[in-house]
Amino acid sequence: MPSSVIAAQMYTLRDFTATAADAARTLQKVREIGYEAVQISGFGPMPPADVAKMLKDTGLTCCSTHMGWPDFLNETAKVIEINAMWGCKHPALGGLPKELRSAEGVMQFAPLANQVGQRIVQAGMDFSYHNHEFEFARSGKKTWLDLLLENTDPRYLKAELDTHWVQTGGGDVVQWVNKVAGRMPVFHLKDYVIAPDKARRFAEIGEGNLNWPPILAAARKAGVEWYCVEQDLCYERNPFDSLKISLENLRALGLH
Repeated sequence: MPSSVIAAQMYTLRDFTATAADAARTLQKVREIGYEAVQISGFGPMPPADVAKMLKDTGLTCCSTHMGWPDFLNETAKVIEINAMWGCKHPALGGLPKELRSAEGVMQFAPLANQVGQRIVQAGMDFSYHNHEFEFARSGKKTWLDLLLENTDPRYLKAELDTHWVQTGGGDVVQWVNKVAGRMPVFHLKDYVIAPDKARRFAEIGEGNLNWPPILAAARKAGVEWYCVEQDLCYERNPFDSLKISLENLRALGLH
């Protein structure tokens, strides 16, 4: 097991993982930056066995993955096989497909998520859902994320909260972490800042406006196993540099 619980979400480096050769170089650079674990997402098409070799060669742990809903729904056995090959126990869905982004869609998705999650649990893993901001739309007094979590079995669907999207959706990050305590093995850390032109911009952890000490304290109490650093856009900064800044800032905050 790695000595660190901090992982790099590879979607941050998606422009550098289009081919197997690119992905191998990128994973090596991630390891050199100081990360010991990754969440695999945004890779171009390549044999899963090649990725398994890259992980072994670099010594990186695959703590989690993001895969699409059609894969989970229609090719559950293949998803399980790939995650097992990568030594990953926490496959996750990166978000609802657009056609299900409504209160009705969430209610259609929930029983199917239970079924998929049950199969994944039987294989010795768990299944998580990663939110964006749209799940904070309301149906009556409940957000869609409330509806999803209340209508799924905590054994079969875990929460993979994303700090940026919770706050962007108008939620309180600490309150939501407390709400899913015991149900969140993987936590997405993502910061943001408001630019002078009033645009919201993604930021390195600790370089934006999120209040990290209480967020991290709540996550520890909630039983989070892995803290995945993600930055959707790095703007004028090299994404590798952004991941390094986030890692250093998290260490300074006491997360190792």
